[in-house]
Amino acid sequence: MNPTRTPATTESTGDTVPGRRALRLGPLSTVWRPRALLVPVLALAVLLLVMAANMGRGEFPISVADVLRVLAGGGERRQQFIVLDLRLPRSLTGALVGAALGLSGAITQSVARNPLASPDILGVTWGAGAGAVTVLMLGGSYGSISGPLGSVGLPVAGLLGGLLAGLAVYALSWRRGIDGFRMVLVGIGVSAVMANLTYWLLTVGDVTDAGRAMVWITGSLNGRGWEHVTPVALALVVLVPLALFLGRVLGALQFGDDTARSLGVRVDRSRGLLVLMAVVLAAVATAAAGPVAFVALATPQIAMRLTGGAQPPLVASALLGAVLTVTADLVARTAFGVVELPVGVVTAVLGAPYLMYLLIRRRREARA
Repeated sequence: MNPTRTPATTESTGDTVPGRRALRLGPLSTVWRPRALLVPVLALAVLLLVMAANMGRGEFPISVADVLRVLAGGGERRQQFIVLDLRLPRSLTGALVGAALGLSGAITQSVARNPLASPDILGVTWGAGAGAVTVLMLGGSYGSISGPLGSVGLPVAGLLGGLLAGLAVYALSWRRGIDGFRMVLVGIGVSAVMANLTYWLLTVGDVTDAGRAMVWITGSLNGRGWEHVTPVALALVVLVPLALFLGRVLGALQFGDDTARSLGVRVDRSRGLLVLMAVVLAAVATAAAGPVAFVALATPQIAMRLTGGAQPPLVASALLGAVLTVTADLVARTAFGVVELPVGVVTAVLGAPYLMYLLIRRRREARA
C-alpha cells in the first residue's frame, strides 16, 4: 500500500474530496455518494412491492407473487384481466401522482430554501382544485364533462388553476428576490382564498355534482383509469429530465442569489423556470387525483435525511412520494373493512403531525 495516498484518492484520476471519493469521466466529475444511490434503488423496490400488494387486494384477491408474475407477462388470463385492466391503472396513477408531488415539493423547497414550502402549503394544489371544481360544477357531469365548458376538460382546468395560483404567489412574494418565509406566508393566504372559492362553488352548484366533487377534492384514486395515467406520465417524462439538468442551479441557489450569480447562474430566469416546473407537476397531479395533501411537504424532507444531503434530492423525493401515495391508498382501501376512504384522508392524517413538527422546529431555530 502506498503510504502517500489518501483514502479519498481515486485510482483513475487522483482527484480528492475530503471524506468522499471523487470520480471523473472526461470533462465531467462528481462525488460518489453511496446513500444517494442506495435510497432510490430501495425506494423503487419498495414501490414495486407495495403496488403489487395494492393490486392484489379486492373482491378477487391475488397474491403478491401472482401479481408480479402477471406484470412480468405470465399468470392466468383471468388474473391478467383483473391486474392489467382493472387494478393497474389505479395503482399506477397513485405512483405517478405521488412522484409528481414529491418532485414538485423538492423543487419548491429548494428554491424557497424553506422546508415548509410545498405546493399544498403555497396554494398551488388548491388553485388546481378550484379550476377543476369550476369545470365539475359548471360543466355538467363528473368524469365526462359536457355543457358550455366541455371543451376545456378537467386536466386543462386544473393546470390553469394551479398556474394562476403559483404565479400569484411568486408575484406577491417577490421583493428583489424570493424570501422563503415571505413566500410561505403569501402561499398560505392564496391557499385560503382558493379553498374558500372551491367551497363557494360547491354551495352554488348541483347537489349531486357537489357530492362527487367533495370526494375528489379530498384526494381520491377511486375509479382511476388509463385516461388519468397519461397526463401525469407525459408531464413526468418531459419535466424529470429538465429538473435533473437544472440540479446544478438548485445547488447554487442554496447559497443565496449573490453567490449563485457569481457562479454564472441566471438566477431570476432559472428560478422562474423551476417554479413553473413545480407548479405544472403539482397541477397535473391534482387534476388526476385531487389535492392529495402533505405528500409534497413530507417526502422531500424524508428523502433529504435518508440520503444525508444538504437539499432535497429530486429522484429520491419522487420515488418516496410514489411509495407514500400508493401505501396510503392501500391503507385507505383495506384498513377499515368494506369502508374505503379517499387516499387524501390517510396522507393528511400522516402529514399533519409532521407539519406540526416542522413548525415547532422552525420556531425553536428562530429562538436559538
